[in-house]
Amino acid sequence: MLRLLAIVFAVLALAALPARAEIWQPEPGVSFQWILQGYDGTVPKAKVIDLDMFETSAIRVANLKAHNKKVICYISFGSWENWRPDKSNFPAAVIGKKYDGWAGERWLDIRQIATLAPIFEARLDKCKAKGFDAVEPDNLDSYENDTGFAITKADQLAFINWLADAAHARGLSIGLKNVPEFAPQLAAKFDWALTEDCYDQRWCGQMKSFISAGKAVFAVEYTDNLINFKKFCARAAELKFSPLLKRRSLNAWTKRCPA
Repeated sequence: MLRLLAIVFAVLALAALPARAEIWQPEPGVSFQWILQGYDGTVPKAKVIDLDMFETSAIRVANLKAHNKKVICYISFGSWENWRPDKSNFPAAVIGKKYDGWAGERWLDIRQIATLAPIFEARLDKCKAKGFDAVEPDNLDSYENDTGFAITKADQLAFINWLADAAHARGLSIGLKNVPEFAPQLAAKFDWALTEDCYDQRWCGQMKSFISAGKAVFAVEYTDNLINFKKFCARAAELKFSPLLKRRSLNAWTKRCPA
């Protein structure tokens, strides 16, 4: 009898918990804009806009949502950046080698999840508090780079899975950025994908598992690669991707398909 009562009380307790918010999953082909530098508050025509989390105010996010936009916050989770307000929260033991090509940026030891978790959870909390719908996690490919740490593919996968769970626990949608080698096994867990240079580097097809799952793939190519833009647009249409041509600075300049 006591055991039965315990079960009843446990069921009632679970029933009393608030329902988990539905996680946003954009559909293939939805229009997209990505601005990480110099966003001036202009409301884009695109239905989805991706902005820097630290540099975008809650007021601007609210304005975009008032215009029925979905808003993604950009956060680097694989690197330390010396211009971020929480830079001093990272202990020296997790900060590695310089990130080539990006001044003031260094790789992080993503194996140390317990150490990084409070810092990254605070960032996700801030993203949620500002009203963003989703998070774009950058630099998920530590294991392929000279970070100063012996990071394995298994370490990387463990970190990526932890990050997805942390975002979902806050009701945030999360995208898988690049790392096409993980796409088949993570398409069910992540809510959308973002690619850079997949057309130029010929790996766009590896992200088809997201489209098959009814989830958007935001495909970005850069002007410095001098790609055939018309052919890129045709390939994106074939794959049902959401394509953009951008400058590496990721300012407001954008070229859209069709060519």
